[in-house]
Amino acid sequence: MTGPRQRLDFFILSSLENKGLEPAQEASRSMILRRLYFDLTGLPPSYEDILDFVQDSSPDAYQQRVDRLLESPRFGERMASMWLNLARYAEDQAHQVGNDTKDFYPNAYRYRQWVIDAFNRDLRYTDFIKLQLAGDLYEDTSHEDLVATGFIGLGPKYYNRGRLEVKAEEWADQVDTVMRTFQGMTVSCARCHDHKFDPITMRDYYGLAGVFSSTELVNVAYDKPSDQVSKEDLKAHRFTAHLVKDRKGEDLAIFQRGNVDQPGVKAPRGFPRWLSSDQSVSFKTEESGRRELADRIAAKENPLTARIYVNRLWSLFFGRGLVGSLSNFGALGDEPTHPELLDDLAVRFIKNSASTKYLVREMVMSSTYRQSSLGGSDSLQKDPDNQWLSRMPRRRLSVEMWRDSLLAVSGNLHLKGGPSLELNDPENVRRTVFARVSRLKLNDLLIQMDYPDANVHADKRSVTTTPLQKLFAMNSSFMLRQADQLVKKLVDQTGIKEGVRKVYQHILARAPDETEHTLAKAFLMKPGKESPTKERWGLLAQALMISNEMLYLD
Repeated sequence: MTGPRQRLDFFILSSLENKGLEPAQEASRSMILRRLYFDLTGLPPSYEDILDFVQDSSPDAYQQRVDRLLESPRFGERMASMWLNLARYAEDQAHQVGNDTKDFYPNAYRYRQWVIDAFNRDLRYTDFIKLQLAGDLYEDTSHEDLVATGFIGLGPKYYNRGRLEVKAEEWADQVDTVMRTFQGMTVSCARCHDHKFDPITMRDYYGLAGVFSSTELVNVAYDKPSDQVSKEDLKAHRFTAHLVKDRKGEDLAIFQRGNVDQPGVKAPRGFPRWLSSDQSVSFKTEESGRRELADRIAAKENPLTARIYVNRLWSLFFGRGLVGSLSNFGALGDEPTHPELLDDLAVRFIKNSASTKYLVREMVMSSTYRQSSLGGSDSLQKDPDNQWLSRMPRRRLSVEMWRDSLLAVSGNLHLKGGPSLELNDPENVRRTVFARVSRLKLNDLLIQMDYPDANVHADKRSVTTTPLQKLFAMNSSFMLRQADQLVKKLVDQTGIKEGVRKVYQHILARAPDETEHTLAKAFLMKPGKESPTKERWGLLAQALMISNEMLYLD
């Protein structure tokens, strides 16, 4: 680290000094730019991008790149990959009887696109919350923003959902998703008994569940006026969006031990008391209470909302949260490593209009972010888990980043959205965020590369290493196709030296060193052949595409 550049750097340096640690040196300019491109857009920089940055000696060269990437449409696509997992985004259900797909969500992509656009236009986080929880209940909500309630409206629908015990499962999912996502609390633990560790009562749980029992998941006319959309259109999901609407607001009975056959006294719909600065936590409205719930969560006085979101963004760029348990700030959650920093970032986030881009800019402009991933021996011994950020973590690319980067370097990536396509479709060369996500049968590539289960809220990705991952990289038609198409574009009428240079520059965004060039030439010149075959060129390209240098981010 060359010295503090942002306010947050002082907090990190203070903690390092207290632990007897020193920060790592600043990373090379090429490494920093690659990190920045992936973190802000999910895509790799080209060789020309890196060369231009390395040669740019202007004092604001880095800031210019940051600002440019934050204004790119790709920023919203990158951020949406994180948010859709929190919202347990999917386009079907975990069950299907015969050919019955009436409970599926073929137009779920409308909500996905709304999330992307919201990040790109830097929608205030408080408005981001309100629109997703109760956009249909605010008078000034635009038509385009109505699809935001897909956050709730795309939730799981369980089999035989007319039964009370099945409905109770759906309400539990909605309570769990909303409270984990926005408040970092496991409120659903109080469904059967008062929470054993946190001050959450059954009354609190059923007060929230009553909000969702008074809410209905619906398909509504969206592309056309409602009087022009027939019942058949609604059934076939034509011209529709998957949203929510209110039933008459009714309080829910507290089910003893969670058993719907043992209803007790009714719990007024409301907000958990211990999160309130006053005792007026009941929602008296004839509506469901979603609007009051959204207002409570988004209120400046709420101590958790900003901290939860700041912590999520921090984990996105630094590999782990200041609180490691991203969706559990309760007694069983992790202790914050830098509590003062978390508080400071949260306060300044709110003061700066709850702007996501403001917060992201501060993080990536910091000296902490620009550290090398190669810490000294003291760093590895005293800070093996890197919780004090004595270096930048080395991270494996997410499945979205990896697949998108393969399409990008092969020149096949199409930057357009719209209705989802299957990842197995050979014609699907769009970004992975636009792929169909299934609760019933998640795509094999997504499973292999640790995409989370779409049935539940997921706050982070697991990172596993399995033989199936390498077998896919070595043998899949997708990988072979990207390598072959790259070679077709690069090495026709090209000599070995120039061809190897082009392949390295397109795939790894750097030139090969002398040893790499020698090895590549030896591999390409198959015995008995005067010149390399297209097959050998393709194998060389594939080897670079599946290399750790391609898969990991320093």
